[in-house]
Amino acid sequence: MALQQANSRGCFICGLENPVGLHLIFYEERPGEVFAPVFLEPKYEGFPGMAHGGVVAAMLDEACGRALMGSDPRQPRFMYTARLDVRYRQHVPLNQPLRLEGKALKDRGRLATAEAKLLTQDGTVLAEAQALLVDVPAGEYQGVDLESFGWKVYQEVSK
Repeated sequence: MALQQANSRGCFICGLENPVGLHLIFYEERPGEVFAPVFLEPKYEGFPGMAHGGVVAAMLDEACGRALMGSDPRQPRFMYTARLDVRYRQHVPLNQPLRLEGKALKDRGRLATAEAKLLTQDGTVLAEAQALLVDVPAGEYQGVDLESFGWKVYQEVSK
């Protein structure tokens, strides 16, 4: 059974109270592998009928980081993206269910790599990315009440 990861209030990707955000909910299928159901509305349009490439890149970036984050909301592994290489394979349609997947590749202490894919329901890869990630120094959020920023697992939404 997949474990729901924490969300925040304000993040563009996972912030459940961000009025312009995507409100994605990530699930850890197994350590180092996550997914999120995606449904992009017209407000994320670039070219008519297609998602803006920057929105697609932002989702892939988040999925890479989420693959290394873990499922314990009290002990998340927060990481900065040092490099993100995106490959757009096909246009990303609006108004249809998609699946975002992230997978951890290599973990070298404070540096790690991960990959992500955005797929159609039939498994067609629309876009993919690889990322180099760097740990956020623990001192930057140590002692911070993450839940006060909305960082928690909200009531599980079945997907």
